[in-house]
Amino acid sequence: MQPDTLTSAAGRDSGGLYRVAQWATGTIGRRALRAVIAHPGLELAALYSHSPDKAGRDAAELCGLDAPTGVRATADIEQILARHPDCVLYMPQTCDIDEVCAILAAGTNIVTTVGLFHHPPSMDPGIRARVEAACAAGATSIHSTGSSPGFITEAVPLVLASIQRRLDSLAIEEYADLSHRNSPGILFDVMGFGSPPADFATARLDHLRDSFGPSLRLLADGIGLPLDEVTAAGEVATAGHTFDIAAGTVEKGTVAAQRITIAGRRAGHTVVSFRAVWHCGADAETGWDIRPTGWHLSVRGDAPLEIDMVFPFPLAEMAEHSPSYTANRAVNAVAPVCAAPPGIRTVLDLPAITANLGRP
Repeated sequence: MQPDTLTSAAGRDSGGLYRVAQWATGTIGRRALRAVIAHPGLELAALYSHSPDKAGRDAAELCGLDAPTGVRATADIEQILARHPDCVLYMPQTCDIDEVCAILAAGTNIVTTVGLFHHPPSMDPGIRARVEAACAAGATSIHSTGSSPGFITEAVPLVLASIQRRLDSLAIEEYADLSHRNSPGILFDVMGFGSPPADFATARLDHLRDSFGPSLRLLADGIGLPLDEVTAAGEVATAGHTFDIAAGTVEKGTVAAQRITIAGRRAGHTVVSFRAVWHCGADAETGWDIRPTGWHLSVRGDAPLEIDMVFPFPLAEMAEHSPSYTANRAVNAVAPVCAAPPGIRTVLDLPAITANLGRP
């Protein structure tokens, strides 16, 4: 399928809505699906799920809504593309470049929470070439976004830097008490909590540098201070006693907290940095200075700032609220990405991503 114009904006339906396919229905995907269904400027066109037990089920059922949508889940990419969506909200656990290129080449744009596309110059050259070729073939664009990286490592810092004429450093700290998060696969298998400290080190640091480094490079490019290198350093705190959290048991002597800093350096000086302080609650007994769950930003320059952004709800409600922080920005990005020129598009290429809370 080849679109008739350089963007898929012309593909909007007669009601002026962008047709969206939701790809995957995990924690973030379900929240995005609900947001698409309720969005005044979007129409749910298709739904992908790889899980056999979800096949054929209505989208409303899979995201906890009452009124059926008439859109049913499928694991067949050809069925998704046959619905001619303007955009796919691509939110799988792992990124399949073959899928991404097939979607783009078919004339459908992509907004994704996969972090691979934050900074095109940092991408593997071969993968970048394939994706850009698919964008050219389909006259489409792709954009990576989310809360972290994304909102807190790009959108917010760029606004804060807009009042600086001299920027010495911009530091972002993320604090998360994960004791109430009932996601054992994420906490124990992916994040490394409950593991021996020796099993944590290098692979985890490399993963987080690869996740946040491109976003920090993009930020530095945006403020005119491109980075020479991105480094990663970290430390862990181990449990002094065995204790339980919502996801399971943290055994004595295993990782109960982690503090990892990704630093973007220029001329030997740290210009931008992201520090993750993720922990399993008071029982972790880190001895560190732990702020409430949320973000703290410190800007050093000729207009210095210290800013706290704290999640204003009890930790017991984290599972209800936190998916929106990632899903909503992706949903809000659909319209500007569909209207963008073909290619891998970043926040430096797009207009400000804002909510559309009224009628189109």
